[in-house]
Amino acid sequence: MTTQQQETVDAGCARYVYRLRVSATAEKQLTGEWGRCRWIWNECVARSKKAFADGERCGPARLDKMLTEARAGNAWLRECSSVPQQQIIRDFGRSREKALKDIKAGLPMRRRVGMPGRKKLKHSRPSLNYTRRGFRLKDGRLHLAGGISLTVVWSRQLPAEASSVRVYRDSVGHWYASFVLPAEVQPLPRTGAVIGIDWGVKELATTTSDAHDLPHPRHGRKAAGKLGRYQRMMSRRKPHRGQAASTGYRKAQRQAAKLHRKIARQRQDTGRKWAKAVVRDHDAIAVEDFRPTFLAKSSMARKAADAAIGATKKALVEMGRKHARAVHLVNPAHTTMDCARCGARAKHALLLSERTYTCTACGAVSPRDKNSASVMLVRAGLTPAGAEGVRPSGALLQGAA
Repeated sequence: MTTQQQETVDAGCARYVYRLRVSATAEKQLTGEWGRCRWIWNECVARSKKAFADGERCGPARLDKMLTEARAGNAWLRECSSVPQQQIIRDFGRSREKALKDIKAGLPMRRRVGMPGRKKLKHSRPSLNYTRRGFRLKDGRLHLAGGISLTVVWSRQLPAEASSVRVYRDSVGHWYASFVLPAEVQPLPRTGAVIGIDWGVKELATTTSDAHDLPHPRHGRKAAGKLGRYQRMMSRRKPHRGQAASTGYRKAQRQAAKLHRKIARQRQDTGRKWAKAVVRDHDAIAVEDFRPTFLAKSSMARKAADAAIGATKKALVEMGRKHARAVHLVNPAHTTMDCARCGARAKHALLLSERTYTCTACGAVSPRDKNSASVMLVRAGLTPAGAEGVRPSGALLQGAA
């Protein structure tokens, strides 16, 4: 795979990812630059901890001053460009700001973003950010500040001029360049159709349209046998503390990483193809604003992780934004208890084993997930009223993504 599909960064930007062909000299330069950036990150961690202990502020201006002093006193920091070093300080500042924001908001520990910690040599992969003044494209090659030249595998041309680029190495050892460009909106013809979507584990997505239901692809389960074989090989050859890993261990580790990457790409491809079909056939989409993190502590953790609900939902929102479709994120509370027909709410939550919803008020009977998908439409305001002319009580219209 030489490139990935367009990935939305925010409402106005998108990423285009391309594979890089990196020579031995260029890889040595990139890893050396990453070593300097990693040192600066760890220095930022130490300075911020000291500032907290002393009751002082540690903002971007103070860290920029620290970088200036460090480059003046260390010749090895001045061997390459200051652009990635400045950007890693920006990344540290955003990470620390988000952690402080969660603490100030009083979020529980399980929902907080932790304070940025040290980046260890063996557990952190290289990732270098360059702004517009730190790179240029010439004759099909990517030239980075500091005299680093890389060959890009151009599977398609960039539609506009990139504002920044991130060069990183994945778990397999392959290098990629991720360009940030203005998002290109490609409106689709109107169809006049709407759809409601409910997430699940047995069926990844249940919709109000039978043709767009998405069954669980089970990519991870299909590859479990081969993955288990590589993990057993790693377990047998695991080096003792203080010893270098053997060639066999590193080979098994690489094979396991390649298989993990293949599974992730299969999930991504399945989600994007399904999202494109849904967006192409419907003008408005009401989707459950489901956050599957709590499933990690349940008995369905493995199956839920294999379903990749979060990635599929993200692909749907991004595809809707790209093609100018209205995507409504609906509050998932009580969607399995409300009746899509009359709006009555059950007194007790349904057990997971109960797959049929029966309304005690109007007698409507329907599959549980189909009823929830229809409730999404009503709550988003895409169905003005139920069959009995009553909107469910407490239904809130969610803003479009």
